[in-house]
Amino acid sequence: MGQAIKRKHFKVPAGRFNLHLGSRTFIMGIINLTYDSFSKDGLLRSKKNTSFLARNALGLARKMKKNGADIIDIGGQSTRPGARPISVKEELTRVIPTVKTIASYLNIPISVDTYKPEVAEAAIEAGASIINNIMSSDLECNKQLAEVCAKKNRALVIMHIRGTPLNMQQFTKYKSVITEIKSELTKAINAALNSGLNFSNIIIDPGIGFAKTYQQNLEIINRLDEFVSLNRPILIGVSRKSFIGRALNLDVDERIFGTAACLALAVRNGSHIVRVHDCYEMAQVATMADAILNYN
Repeated sequence: MGQAIKRKHFKVPAGRFNLHLGSRTFIMGIINLTYDSFSKDGLLRSKKNTSFLARNALGLARKMKKNGADIIDIGGQSTRPGARPISVKEELTRVIPTVKTIASYLNIPISVDTYKPEVAEAAIEAGASIINNIMSSDLECNKQLAEVCAKKNRALVIMHIRGTPLNMQQFTKYKSVITEIKSELTKAINAALNSGLNFSNIIIDPGIGFAKTYQQNLEIINRLDEFVSLNRPILIGVSRKSFIGRALNLDVDERIFGTAACLALAVRNGSHIVRVHDCYEMAQVATMADAILNYN
């Protein structure tokens, strides 16, 4: 096995926070304000009942922070393969009270997983420090989100995807998966820069599971170090995903050890932030991987 990548160090401005990335792996804890997420952890028990979301999300966020989370990532819409979009109004109803509540009680950067500019703007006003955009393939959307983040000096995660969650698995043909992902991420980065966002505010995500096949997901983790040339911190989300289930023949709630293996190799290959459901266990995995990589 080749030599582990030595991570570059970055300071990413994110509102009142500065994310100092590189010396250790940051844990991003996932809070899904949904009823239909693939991971079976959505806090919404039906399409309509949102009254208890903020309270329950605050309890989960407190637990995540105690268990090692450095960032809380809040999503109001499922982006699993085949997921249909919800309205702006519905997403605002789910997300904004939760962001306000967590920002009021916890001193931790809050990320909001959205590609809707209206939701991003309202989330930032409510206390969000990071916008996590899965829709980098839509350059106009990326420009609008970049404009929103630039106004308030927030961080923007630019994730690779083709198509939308509803149809993305129709677009998995690549001649060279790493080369093409890098090229498409570069276009999205340039769109954000042309909208006034500073380069230092950008984080990249190769988009595990988004318009990717089983083999392509494995290749991305194995060759993650090749994304270093984009000169931005790398976020990766492998937690409980279906390619782990395929490799191990296990259901979504049995994939914790598979997630741990993917996470450790992602850290070895240069990931700065790992997006996870199981903060307690994955913080230990990341800390141990960091200790091995930084031993000298």
